[in-house]
Amino acid sequence: MEITYTLDNLQQIADKILTNAQNKYFLFYGDMGVGKTTLIKALAKQLGVTDNISSPTFSLVNEYESTDGVIYHFDFYRIEDETEALDMGIEEYFYSDNWVFIEWPEKINKLLPDEHTSITLSKNKNGSRTLNILPVK
Repeated sequence: MEITYTLDNLQQIADKILTNAQNKYFLFYGDMGVGKTTLIKALAKQLGVTDNISSPTFSLVNEYESTDGVIYHFDFYRIEDETEALDMGIEEYFYSDNWVFIEWPEKINKLLPDEHTSITLSKNKNGSRTLNILPVK
């Protein structure tokens, strides 16, 4: 599924993504500054998170309470190899049956859950964004 959107209709896009979700594991691909964290904020808000949501660039993971359970938000931009993710106990997060949103998943390819949804974001010249959603089973 391909969707082009602007910030004005971001919440509707987040609702559409969650309504069509086939699992709770989302991998976000795209260049720096393309809007991965902004989209994750919209998804978390749609799930009922009222906390301030920010990128866990230095902590690697942020945890949020939602009306639909716990959300784990990962940002692996700064890790050097997959061992760092293993050392933090990544498998426990991945197999907890909670929502998992991962920025820079390409840094931990071998550790990713088999079942997940890949979302690739790109920025258009007019300022809008295009996302491609690909569920993997």
